[in-house]
Amino acid sequence: MTGGHPTRGFVGRPRTHNPGLPPGQYDARDDWPVLSAEVTPELAPDDWTFRVDGLVAEPRTWTWDEARALPGSSYEGDIHCVTTWSKFGVRFGGVSLDVFLDAARPDPAATHVVAYSHTGYTTNLPLADVTGGKAWVAFTYEDAPLPAEHGGPARLLVPHLYFWKSAKWLAGLRLLDHDEPGFWEQNGYHARGNPWEEQRYAGD
Repeated sequence: MTGGHPTRGFVGRPRTHNPGLPPGQYDARDDWPVLSAEVTPELAPDDWTFRVDGLVAEPRTWTWDEARALPGSSYEGDIHCVTTWSKFGVRFGGVSLDVFLDAARPDPAATHVVAYSHTGYTTNLPLADVTGGKAWVAFTYEDAPLPAEHGGPARLLVPHLYFWKSAKWLAGLRLLDHDEPGFWEQNGYHARGNPWEEQRYAGD
């Protein structure tokens, strides 16, 4: 998600014991709530690009066709939103972020990234959280094109962190040698967002 402002003390649905459910979460089952910080853009695949720049040896930009031609991979597992819902057994298809980063060749000094959307939304992540097979540029959901309201034509997918880190309508990744808070992080949210440690807000 690129937004959706949770309220402290939000109760949601009754919790049931599920060892795969992070603390404070409920199983959304067939629901996938649409929560965005911005209006859903009309962004056609032909108008979509993805850029990796900042502290890299070779800044690169990919068109839709170029990105889709890269070796694909998929994520099958769970996702967790800071607004307390979780979805189990979802399937996203796309390209591992490692493929894009390998092409751009990160500088050894790079420690963090800022992911930014075609809408202007930003979110920050440690570089270690988007490398080593942990993150994707996702094009499909359940083997169908990713719906626009859920970030299509392409979104960042970082499933081990709260879903506001998985920026919708992904436009690029800027590598930095420091942490630079994004949209929600500037508005009181946790810098990292680990669901298992309930890192929802700054100070959690």
